[in-house]
Amino acid sequence: MRYFAVLRERVRCDGEVLDLADGATVRAALDVLAARHPAVAALRGRFRAAVNQDMVGDDAPLREGDELALIPPVAGGAPADAAARLARMVHDRAPSLDIVVDAVRSPDAGAIATFTGLVRRHNQGRAVERLEYEAYDAMANKVMSELCDAIEAEMAGVRVAVEHRAGALVVGDVAVAIAASAPHRAEAFAACRAMIERLKEKAPIWKKEIGPDGAEWIGLGP
Repeated sequence: MRYFAVLRERVRCDGEVLDLADGATVRAALDVLAARHPAVAALRGRFRAAVNQDMVGDDAPLREGDELALIPPVAGGAPADAAARLARMVHDRAPSLDIVVDAVRSPDAGAIATFTGLVRRHNQGRAVERLEYEAYDAMANKVMSELCDAIEAEMAGVRVAVEHRAGALVVGDVAVAIAASAPHRAEAFAACRAMIERLKEKAPIWKKEIGPDGAEWIGLGP
């Protein structure tokens, strides 16, 4: 088990081991946790469950060794509306800094930090003429949305939005735009940095570099 934010504070630990019967589901785990922790019972229905870092429903099965995390809403609010979440691949235009900033702007935000990733003309000593980004769109959108959820759960009052380009890009083109708002600048900066670092690690987005020396899928070689 892993707990974050308000649940971590109220349960007074960030994790524990849960023993369940074979064939147990997330719902069965939540029943046990609600009986053990009044805080879980009180907030039930206001947090989401993730198994091995994938958001799941209450009927999802659990197996030995699984990591079950309870993901609370930001600042005690309702769970984020997936339809309203701005975390997506774009194909027919550049990622828009204005759009991601507008998505996180709120009366409670005292700061908005942004990150804009550009195609540069050199990488590790190699000349770059263009990049080709390929993505598993449905999964990339899901992973980016879940990354936003996780960051917002870890950092109270934070809101994150992201757009990432797919297709062919030339030097100077925008590849990714991220915005993070927070009541204070430190959390906004931290959330923005966390989003780009986690996105590069977890999202199924692949980059091919093309230059005068040939083409290379980054991470795999020529």
